[in-house]
Amino acid sequence: MYTYGLLTEEKVMLRNAFNDYSVCVIIPTYNNGQTLRNVIEDVLHYTSNIIVVNDGSTDNTAAILTGFAGMEQVNYTINQGKGWAIRQGIKRALELGYDYAITIDSDGQHFAKDLTIFIDQLKFHPQSIIIGSRNMNQSSVPGKSSFGNRFSNFWFKVETGIKLPDTQSGYRLYPISLLKNMKFFTRKYEFEIEVLVRSAWKDIPVHSVPVSVYYAPGKERVSHFRPFKDFFRISILNTILVLISVLYIKPRNFLRDIFVKERRNKFIREHLINIYEPRHIKVFSIAFGVFMGIVPIWGFQLMSAIFLAILFRLNKALVILAAHISIPPMIPLIIYLSYKTGAIWMLEKGDELTFSYGITFNSVKHNFQQYLYGSMTLAVIAAILGGLLTWVILVLFRKNKRVAV
Repeated sequence: MYTYGLLTEEKVMLRNAFNDYSVCVIIPTYNNGQTLRNVIEDVLHYTSNIIVVNDGSTDNTAAILTGFAGMEQVNYTINQGKGWAIRQGIKRALELGYDYAITIDSDGQHFAKDLTIFIDQLKFHPQSIIIGSRNMNQSSVPGKSSFGNRFSNFWFKVETGIKLPDTQSGYRLYPISLLKNMKFFTRKYEFEIEVLVRSAWKDIPVHSVPVSVYYAPGKERVSHFRPFKDFFRISILNTILVLISVLYIKPRNFLRDIFVKERRNKFIREHLINIYEPRHIKVFSIAFGVFMGIVPIWGFQLMSAIFLAILFRLNKALVILAAHISIPPMIPLIIYLSYKTGAIWMLEKGDELTFSYGITFNSVKHNFQQYLYGSMTLAVIAAILGGLLTWVILVLFRKNKRVAV
């Protein structure tokens, strides 16, 4: 076992906590020979449960690691990327029987003293990913890092609905026992985005805690982030994740919230009765949802509604709920009313259509222009009526609440 210096009572308790909670520290490294030794030695002051992953380094990393011969190491000769290194570290940690892993960068950016913060938070959030949130407003923070962080935070919120201050921090605690059956696809920096988003989709909570950060002066700073290639890869990943979120995750969550009693009650409290949300947001959300449910973009209505609801900062749940005006039993009626409304614009060129639940899109293909005009008009009228009805209900609800009080 490695020990450095005299152990204070606090450090002894922390070492015991690492063992009690079955936590290890994973240090992925690639050509950080200038800082690696100090990082390892700093972590050793707090725990000897360390796994160093040498991601094909070509500098003096191998020589440095020979000084820690008894420490758990994962070595391979060809550089694969930070994501792959973390994945290999997690794989080894699971093989060794650990339940949690804290990842810390080997470039000296993070401070081992903050390991205590993660252990303290673990006591309150044992089934969560805990991210060390850096202060990105420091003058020493590179502009590209600050921009990249804001960019990542924005897309993470779009994909999951969760707001976090620092989604790019590599200082994290993972509940690896909950991740062991997940198959990941990315190998580079974008892995740290993939694992966050997909964990959130699996209802693994994500929390953040403030940690210290050090950015070395420009000439001393070693970064393997390739601005063009890695940013492009991250952008591609975010595009895919947004599509999956809009087409599958958000509709899945909506249906799950409706049909599971506990989730349904929470859904009603947070989205429908939410007293902290302005009344006009609810009204516009219902109106917009009704409009999107009728406009003639069948097959893309829900996807477009969710995307625009996020863009316009509407109540996504209410938009989705209202957009379901076009459920299958209602489709023949919507087509019929659209066609009849379109006759107003067509004047003498309008065609007649008899209502029947057998009406399909083939019924209006001979005069699609009439249906197109009518559906847009009907969508606007229905949206206005839906918004007005929502406004009246909300006003009456507030009056009744005051009377009850």
